[in-house]
Amino acid sequence: MTFIGSTVLGFPRIGPDRELKRALESYWAGRSAEADLREVARRLRADTWRDLAAAGLDSVPGNTFSYYDQVLDTAVTFGAVPSRHAELGLSPMDTYFAMARGTASAPPLEMTKWFDTNYHYLVPEIGPETRFALSDRTAVEDFREARKLGVETRPVLIGPLTFLLLAKPADGAPDDFRPIDKLPELLDAYEELLAELRKAGAEWVQLDEPALAADRAPAELEALRNTYRRLGDRSDRPKMLVAGYFGDLGDALPILAAAQIEAVGVDLVAGASAIDRLPALSGLRDKTLVAGLVDGRNVWRTDLDRALTTAATLLGLAGDVAVSTSCSLLHVPYDVDAENDLDPQVRQWLAFARQKVGEVVALGRALRVGRESVRGELENARAAVASRASANRDQRVRARVDSLRPEHSRRGDYRERAEAQQKSLRLPPLPTTTIGSFPQTTDVRKARAAHRAGRIGLAEYQRRMRDEIERVVRLQEKLGLDVLVHGEPERNDMVQYFAEQLAGFATTEHGWVQSYGSRCVRPPILFGDVHRPESMTVEWARCAQRLTDKPVKGMLTGPVTMLSWSFVRDDQPEADTARQVALAIRDEVRDLEAAGIRVVQVDEPALRELLPLRAADRPAYLEWAVESFRLATSGISDGTQIHTHLCYSEFGDVIDAIVALDADVTSIEAARSRMEVLDDLNAVGYARGVGPGVYDIHSPRVPQPDEVADLLRAALAAVPAERLWVNPDCGLKTRDYPETEAALSNLVAATQRLRDGL
Repeated sequence: MTFIGSTVLGFPRIGPDRELKRALESYWAGRSAEADLREVARRLRADTWRDLAAAGLDSVPGNTFSYYDQVLDTAVTFGAVPSRHAELGLSPMDTYFAMARGTASAPPLEMTKWFDTNYHYLVPEIGPETRFALSDRTAVEDFREARKLGVETRPVLIGPLTFLLLAKPADGAPDDFRPIDKLPELLDAYEELLAELRKAGAEWVQLDEPALAADRAPAELEALRNTYRRLGDRSDRPKMLVAGYFGDLGDALPILAAAQIEAVGVDLVAGASAIDRLPALSGLRDKTLVAGLVDGRNVWRTDLDRALTTAATLLGLAGDVAVSTSCSLLHVPYDVDAENDLDPQVRQWLAFARQKVGEVVALGRALRVGRESVRGELENARAAVASRASANRDQRVRARVDSLRPEHSRRGDYRERAEAQQKSLRLPPLPTTTIGSFPQTTDVRKARAAHRAGRIGLAEYQRRMRDEIERVVRLQEKLGLDVLVHGEPERNDMVQYFAEQLAGFATTEHGWVQSYGSRCVRPPILFGDVHRPESMTVEWARCAQRLTDKPVKGMLTGPVTMLSWSFVRDDQPEADTARQVALAIRDEVRDLEAAGIRVVQVDEPALRELLPLRAADRPAYLEWAVESFRLATSGISDGTQIHTHLCYSEFGDVIDAIVALDADVTSIEAARSRMEVLDDLNAVGYARGVGPGVYDIHSPRVPQPDEVADLLRAALAAVPAERLWVNPDCGLKTRDYPETEAALSNLVAATQRLRDGL
């Protein structure tokens, strides 16, 4: 019999006050040294270990810190560094950041979403020539560092199968090569690392295999069986907890139950269906079943009575039952107690990372000692669950949703729309535009902060925003862009901005969550029925349009992205919530059209992100996702052009849905993948406007005109000029003005060069 007790699978790492963000950006800007960055990281790690141990967890996870991304860390650990980065001659730290962010001569690794979350990971590049070796011993050093502080940790590693399944073949690899072909060599390096961890004193190690929550081919399942047979056979290793999360492990679960490992972690929140299959898995009888009963991805308090009932049904099915979060707490903010401005009623319904640790500890104590030992915790949770169940119903919103008919989600024929739009807009071939946001200067941020704090009044704040809008419009006119934007200076975030104006949402002051690297977001909390009390963007768009004869885009966030990038209520179907949000956006689209805005962009970058991991669950999701977008963008004239934007995802999985959105123009991330997505679009006969991104805004590199022109030529080989738009990959909010102006100038110059040759 083995023992873990109560634990969590991971913890936030950016710092309660985003200390890591500031340290990273200071280092990248050359304002601080590597030693300063490492010192901030050391303090964050130490604080996390001490806090988790003091909270009462029986097993504390280690090696969960990262300077940028845990998949990138794994690539560096095992020597999977592309030659273009290795040959730069940089320090190990700067090579690491070159892989993440690129340099003038070496593009970064691709970036995409971590399964169905809003976290981004760097995609490893693996080829036949990749030589895996234990090249970095951070995991061992991390364990020793915690031990010196008196905390015995359980090092956490990305599992070898998930690492290779998330990787892509390196450029030049044979067509029949797959990264998983390198599994035997990678396992050599894993065996070496596990042996070093055991030698250092680690009793347990956690291997994360979330890829098992997706559909896996028979050969991949056989690779899973062979992986843990081989690793399990080693006598010089720690005990192994293999954790799968983000859904039901399906056919992988009996393989893990029978494997030569000591513990299996299962997500019983997203993968609750696995509970019915557990009794048949006799292999669990000599293992610890680590039950993920506390939701690691959402912010609602756990129904502790219900979780305890579930845990009780597991007793006897395994050698021991431990309690955990469903996945790492990386996906939730640090501490709800820091949110002093939240509505007290909403606040009592919430649990952030520190509160979820407390829930895990309480559940573990109840299992070991009995319910009486946590009577207070149970009563508080019971009251919060009951309060939430009886609140937040708006019958007017529900009646409007109930009255919807299919025709509310339809527009006229695309060819007729395109003709009407060209007559109205009179755009040249290869029209140029941006995705929406422009750099947010220090002055803009200070003005927003001053208005929020009451140091300047509304009139003064609006004056400063209008001045910034005029600056952005004049810059775009100078650069020669064809369809302009107002730059969004008034917006803190593309979801939070709207959440602050929609009934049914709450926003936080300190609820930061890492999205990638130093990029952090504050997901709103969608707790009730949603409607739009008044217009949200019309005056800003009208302000910009008055300054120019060129069309200005109205900029909105789509219903799927509003759900995906918020913490969403779990007490009704997501489809119902999406329809409520779609109706609010529909009202805004119609008001923008009435105000004279002829182009409206409704962004849906999260369309792929919410796609269920199992193919069987996808049709139902895509049906309501497409319906909600079309509901939001219908009810307007043919002459109003609807754009949408998608970024940083595997678009091939949702390519039919992209077509079904029926947007007039779709702009889409394509620079890092060098226009790969166009092949997917052509394969399904996509015949509307498309703007594949021609430069990567998440890298500080400024693309040269020849580079942009080459990408446009590649795009023109797949899309006729009359349907091809030219734009960056994403919004420019995180960039600065000098590089933005240089990059857009090069974009326009390259476009003009190709127009002249048409």
